[in-house]
Amino acid sequence: MIEEAIDFRTLLLENYKKIGINENQLAVLLMIEHLLKLNNVFITTDMLSLKMNLSVEVIDQTLVSLLEKKWIEYDNVQQQMRTTLNPLKRKLYQEFQFMVLHANEQKEGAANESLGQLYRHFEQELARPLSPLERARIGEWLSFGYAETLIKKALSEALGMQKKSLRAVDKILLKYTLKEDVEKEGVSAVNSQWEQNIQKTLEIAQTKWVDDDEE
Repeated sequence: MIEEAIDFRTLLLENYKKIGINENQLAVLLMIEHLLKLNNVFITTDMLSLKMNLSVEVIDQTLVSLLEKKWIEYDNVQQQMRTTLNPLKRKLYQEFQFMVLHANEQKEGAANESLGQLYRHFEQELARPLSPLERARIGEWLSFGYAETLIKKALSEALGMQKKSLRAVDKILLKYTLKEDVEKEGVSAVNSQWEQNIQKTLEIAQTKWVDDDEE
């Protein structure tokens, strides 16, 4: 549940300006949330005034404005009045979901742009269109975490050795990974994994992404 994973106070502090809450309302809301956590059921003006520097009049006006905006509610449960912040929480969680969705869309857009740039770069450097299999392989490199600049560097190195297949680029990227692992930790996780499954390694090494014109 998103309510359990995301802290209400954090969401409120990050979004209160965006949804039209002023500082007095913010302070009252935070105090209400605090008192509710202390098992107080019905939060009154007098109760808040004991905890806050705001005057009773200001607190009362603030509560009225929060009720009018439907950021708080008073429910009658089993003939007992209860204060609830559920309307505000629903709004904040909606804002959070929208933010995550927007961030994902931006990330996906950036990834698609990087992918398109790589396609164009490879086709320009290889002087031919890419096959669907080659396009899929380039996409896999990005999803594996290889930076666009590193992929271009690997292609340049392959072309410098007169090798024009994606298999050659694949091997160079793997070499970069092995070197980085060894430099950082003295051992390569990739190499260890391959040793555990040598048959799979041989299958990968024998895969022909395009004709081996460099062999």
